[in-house]
Amino acid sequence: MTELALKRGAEWLASGGMRPTRQRLSLAALLVGDGEDRHVTAESLYDLSVQSGDRVSLATVYNTLRAFCEAGLMNEVVVDGAKSYFDTRTDNHPHFFWEGENRISDAPADELELARVPKAPPGAEVTRVDVVIRVRRT
Repeated sequence: MTELALKRGAEWLASGGMRPTRQRLSLAALLVGDGEDRHVTAESLYDLSVQSGDRVSLATVYNTLRAFCEAGLMNEVVVDGAKSYFDTRTDNHPHFFWEGENRISDAPADELELARVPKAPPGAEVTRVDVVIRVRRT
């Protein structure tokens, strides 16, 4: 892992008020080290970690991704109620879910129009609206 990737990872953790433990820093560098946004599953991030030579358990990857979400560093995008993807881009934007490829990518937010969002039930507030558009190659 490059010094630049580790530096970016440390800055990203600091922006979320997170202490840079070895495991957090390693995963953060994999996620944001090249300056690009990422959509990962816990399993795909675990695989990247193994390929980079780090020893991080899959359970630690899951726990760390959840902690990153709680710190506001990532958003979780749930597809089919069974598969979670984690997105380093935290602004409101829709996603394409690529059927048959089991991956997500960003969809153009400026092309999405929502006419109305239902009011939240009494005692609740709408915190976010996730839009996942299912696509497949023709």
